[in-house]
Amino acid sequence: MDDYSADGVLKRYKEGVSHFTEQLPKIGSGFHNFTESCFAEGALDGKQKQLIALAVSVYAGDETCIAFHAKGCVDAGCSEQEVLEACSTAAALGSGAVMSRMVTCLGDMFQQFQE
Repeated sequence: MDDYSADGVLKRYKEGVSHFTEQLPKIGSGFHNFTESCFAEGALDGKQKQLIALAVSVYAGDETCIAFHAKGCVDAGCSEQEVLEACSTAAALGSGAVMSRMVTCLGDMFQQFQE
């Protein structure tokens, strides 16, 4: 039986990545190096990057990434308020994307089809 707890999701991800890296070491290690570089401190600190990653994960609907970055946010010291604000921004982006496609692409196409 699958374990859908946060810990179970993270365990399956780590096991899957480990197996993938064994099978394709150059790609697996390249992906690891890429993500490590992306999350290294720079103009944005680790806490900000985890909040962004969590918000994008929520927007993308990726439960594994949500679990991974929710833990990253806790480990980075994010408050619940910071997490909710970041994810609310993702919700605004999602609804804004729908609105923009509706009033541009759909409106134009629907009008063309009516002609």
